[in-house]
Amino acid sequence: MIDSIFSIFEGFTTKDWLYSILDILIVAYLIYQILMLIRGTKAMQILFGLLIFVALYLLSNLLDLVTLNWLLEKFIGSFIIIIVIIFQEDIRRGLSEFGKTGSLSTSKTEDRLGASPIEEIVKAASLLSERRIGALIAIEMDAVLDQYMVEGIKIDATITKELLVSLFIPYKANPTHDGAVIIRNQRINSAGCFLPLSANDRIDKALGTRHRAAIGLSESTDAVIVVVSEETGIISVAHNEQLTRKLTPEALRDYLHKMFVQNHPKSDMTVNSAILRKLKALRDFIKKKM
Repeated sequence: MIDSIFSIFEGFTTKDWLYSILDILIVAYLIYQILMLIRGTKAMQILFGLLIFVALYLLSNLLDLVTLNWLLEKFIGSFIIIIVIIFQEDIRRGLSEFGKTGSLSTSKTEDRLGASPIEEIVKAASLLSERRIGALIAIEMDAVLDQYMVEGIKIDATITKELLVSLFIPYKANPTHDGAVIIRNQRINSAGCFLPLSANDRIDKALGTRHRAAIGLSESTDAVIVVVSEETGIISVAHNEQLTRKLTPEALRDYLHKMFVQNHPKSDMTVNSAILRKLKALRDFIKKKM
C-alpha cells in the first residue's frame, strides 16, 4: 500500500509539487476558517457528530459490515444537503463576514475578563438587584456574538458599575434598558442588543423574557449571561443551557472567577484540538486493523 502511494508521486515535477502544496495550504486555511467560524457554538458539537458518522463509514468499509456500510453510504451521499440545512445560520453569517472582510470568521483577540472587570459586573448586578432593575449582560467567550450586536448600540467603553447600571435604568428615553449588554475583550461592546428566546417548553413558566433570552443564547453559544430579575431582584447566570439562580453577589463573583480567571488562559483551539486528538486515535485504530 505504501509503495502504491509513493508511486503516485514519482512523476511529480517541481511545478506539480508547488501546486500540490498550494492546494493543501488553501484547503487547510479554509478548514481553519470554518472551525474559527463555529468555535464555541453548538455547530461544533454537530460537526463532531457528523465526523463520527464518517469514521463509522470508513470503519464499516474496513470491517466489511455490509448493512451498516449501505446505510451510512446513503446518509453520506446527502451530506451536502444535510450540512446546508444544519449550518444555514453559520453559512449565512460566514458569507456575510466574507463579503465585508474577505475572511469567513471575525478576527478577535482573546482578552478574558480579569478580576477588576468582574468586580465591576458584580457591583452593578448587586446594585441592580437591590433596586429591582432588570438587566441582561452577555459576556462573549469563543463564539463570536456579532450577529446579536447588529441591532444594538455601539458603546466600546470600559466596564464600570456606573455605566452598566445607567444602561439598564428603565426610562423611555433610555433606548438600551430593554436589551442586552454584550461584553467583549474586557470592554462593553454594545447595548440594547436582542438575544434569541429559548423555545424549550420545560423552562419554568414563571421566568420572563430576560431569562428566556439568556437561556436561548446559552443554547447556541458558549457565552456567559448574567441576568437580574426586574420582579424579584434575583441574580442568575446562564451558561451551556443551564440557568443557575438565586446567586448572591459573592456567589456571582466566584462563578465568574471560575469561568474567566481560573480557566485563563484558554486556547482558541481547545475544542478543535479535542476533535483532532479523537481523529488521530481513530486513524491509529484503523492502521492497526490494516
